[in-house]
Amino acid sequence: MSRVAVVYWSGTGNTEAMANAVAEGAKEKGAEVLLTNCSGFSADMMGSYDAIAFGCPSMGSEVLEEYEFEPMFSACVPGLSGKKIALFGSYGWGDGEWMRNWEESCQSAGANLACDYVICQEAPDDDALASCRQLGAALA
Repeated sequence: MSRVAVVYWSGTGNTEAMANAVAEGAKEKGAEVLLTNCSGFSADMMGSYDAIAFGCPSMGSEVLEEYEFEPMFSACVPGLSGKKIALFGSYGWGDGEWMRNWEESCQSAGANLACDYVICQEAPDDDALASCRQLGAALA
């Protein structure tokens, strides 16, 4: 049984809804899943999981949330090399630049991206939630 962590930050509940769907998808494939806000995860926990889904909405000028999520994620970057991960998040404006930049930085750190990232504008619709479940399944 694989162990999957779903680590997210959500200000409005949109990314949290996506995280729940990611966790569902991984559980449906038989994974043991930790679903946690970023405050409940740290870099020293990365080795305990076969795969990690990171979720964060776009903030400000298309950047990761900078007070809780970004410091936690930056601490995890050295452990990304060879780690199976996936990315997801919601946004209210822009065109997804934050996610493309985030994906590129993960690839530069040597992460093994299990699938394409999932983004949605505002609240996730049924299609976005289905994509999140597929993302979770890809990590399991």
